Amino acid sequence: MIAEDFLVQTKIGLYCVYGDFYLDPKEPVRLAVISHAHGDHAVPGNAKVYCGRATSLFMRHRYREAAAGEFYIKAYHEAFEINGVTLHFIPAGHILGSAQILMAYQGTRYLYTGDFKLQNDPTCEPFEFVEADVLITETTFANPETQHPDPEEEIKKLNSTDLNIMLGAYVLGKSQRLLELMNQHCKEKKILVHHSILPFIKIYEQEGRPLGAYEIFDKRILKANVNNLVYLVPPMVFNSNVKTLNVIKVFATGWKDLQKMNQMQLYLSDHADWKDILYTISQVKPREVWTTHGSGHQLKFHYQESLVVKLLN
Repeated sequence: MIAEDFLVQTKIGLYCVYGDFYLDPKEPVRLAVISHAHGDHAVPGNAKVYCGRATSLFMRHRYREAAAGEFYIKAYHEAFEINGVTLHFIPAGHILGSAQILMAYQGTRYLYTGDFKLQNDPTCEPFEFVEADVLITETTFANPETQHPDPEEEIKKLNSTDLNIMLGAYVLGKSQRLLELMNQHCKEKKILVHHSILPFIKIYEQEGRPLGAYEIFDKRILKANVNNLVYLVPPMVFNSNVKTLNVIKVFATGWKDLQKMNQMQLYLSDHADWKDILYTISQVKPREVWTTHGSGHQLKFHYQESLVVKLLN
């Protein structure tokens, strides 16, 4: 029997009433289960954190001693229990170490996707399908008009120019995926990495995910009148007013609004698009779908005759 109050949306985040824990809380709590290490899912200061190994490494680097009071590291598929709720981490395919969270309580299975993607990405563990009675899915791109292009074809756009490229990307997940893609499909490019991205690259490499060749950025290189450079930078640097000659600015994202001012559009998302969300629902075979992290209105309309869709946010 589905407990309709199993998860409750609060200002802090999703709260599991029966297990007395939060999923990806937005503020520090006593007990948090964290799906992955992006800042909008993993905040510092929680007293106890259950997560995967890579997630703990990223959090420890980003937050240092404030990362958590205590980490409880769990492997994928390893069962653990919190106050009568049995949990498993299942690969989510979003970034290295990202996890879906499967929760079982009194014979009912609840699956929280966290952020996820189905596209191929050698830099992280591929998404795995498991069946559940309730699917709690992110709906970042739950819009029938959104269809993410093939990432390999997108990255090849960088080969269309010999000019140097300032490539903006989030430091964790997107930067490492771009680095691997460029090494595979933009072999004439020399990749320079901003120093703030380097520690996350090192953790990827430490965890057995080689990303290919790169060098640390040195401003003197851009002044040397050399072509075919890609300078991989975080958003703060990308959005700064630093003026560089003969440089094309490109920001890698799935959001159209963030592409408008760019000199080249690079649509690369680490979230599921509309078709992939529908396919995931078909494979999980839930009796109900609960939506979070985005608007679930169009999903609710799509399934109005065939499936219960509840909007949690």
